[in-house]
Amino acid sequence: MVFKRRDKRTLWQIAKDFLWPKGGWKRAFHYVRHRVYRLPDTPEKIARGIMAGLFTTFTPLYGLHFFIAAGLAFILRGNILASILGTFFGNPLTYVPIAVISMKTGYFFLGIEDGHRLDKSLVEKFFDAGENLLQNCVAFFTGEYTDWSRLEVFYHEVFFPYLVGGILPGLVLSIVGYYVTLPLIRAYQKRRRGTLAARLASLKKRKHAKDKGPSQH
Repeated sequence: MVFKRRDKRTLWQIAKDFLWPKGGWKRAFHYVRHRVYRLPDTPEKIARGIMAGLFTTFTPLYGLHFFIAAGLAFILRGNILASILGTFFGNPLTYVPIAVISMKTGYFFLGIEDGHRLDKSLVEKFFDAGENLLQNCVAFFTGEYTDWSRLEVFYHEVFFPYLVGGILPGLVLSIVGYYVTLPLIRAYQKRRRGTLAARLASLKKRKHAKDKGPSQH
């Protein structure tokens, strides 16, 4: 197959590459930035796409971020590919800070007492919910007793506060991201157009000199 990897990766290698890509996160950041700058669209549409992607990273709907970002970009008339690239702001290095900020904000707006440790217990609740869901899926086919208590705890203490609380910081980050990236993209595109124009003028000059040369003999 054309797109099939020759060297199959193990589950451990896949997890390792997700947590720490080859070349490190600094290189990955520069790659994403380079791809954003070179998108063939107006600076405004690209910046609106990035705005949609940044906002999406503050939602707890993991696994759906690409689709949500693309949908928001479509509504905002932004660049859809830029929105998908913008979701890379959410990565294993930023997921915990994003979750903590969103949940603390959600607890404040919902009037919930913040008596939970938001580091280890947060991760544990994610795993508990996943394990609980898997067990109930198996129970559905085996006829065993189903227990949704851990998913209920996850919804009330993590998911809903995260969903509500992520709106404000997501809006703040996305608006800041728009006004920061817009002039940068404009400057890059202007410089790139200037470079391309200079190259084209140089090629025309060479061609003109080549065409003119034989006529002088």
